[in-house]
Amino acid sequence: MTNQSAELATAWDTNCTINRLILDTVSDEGLHATLSTRGGRGVSGELAHMHNLRLAHLEKRAKDLAEGIVKLDTTAKPSRSMLRKAFRQSDAAIRTLLTDVLAEAPKRRGFKRGIFTTLSYFIAHEAHHRGRILLTLKVSKHTLDRNVQMQIWGWDQL
Repeated sequence: MTNQSAELATAWDTNCTINRLILDTVSDEGLHATLSTRGGRGVSGELAHMHNLRLAHLEKRAKDLAEGIVKLDTTAKPSRSMLRKAFRQSDAAIRTLLTDVLAEAPKRRGFKRGIFTTLSYFIAHEAHHRGRILLTLKVSKHTLDRNVQMQIWGWDQL
């Protein structure tokens, strides 16, 4: 693995660590909290959506990496264990996609503007949904522990 490839993988792994930190520390009540009054996504639905978007990009950009990865029902309030399994699979598959695109592997395609735009898109999308999750938790009185909130921004310590 080249230095650039290792740095790319580390950046992705840091993003995934933050997702796992939230998933592992949110309370059971918080995991199913929602601000929607019309059946929109709550916390578990936001996490499922993040996984599902990854899967959609894998099916478009590296079909073989999507094999065996299950799409989650965002309205069914997936369980913590279902979300953990889904993230383990899509974490690894997206990591492979990113490092393969950087290495110009055949049958791998990132965004037209390059690998760092591809990585930025995935992280920006997930950061947006993490923000929605944190707001939902705050408003519904299921806020994450203060130490966990600080860990999300301590990238050198993750």
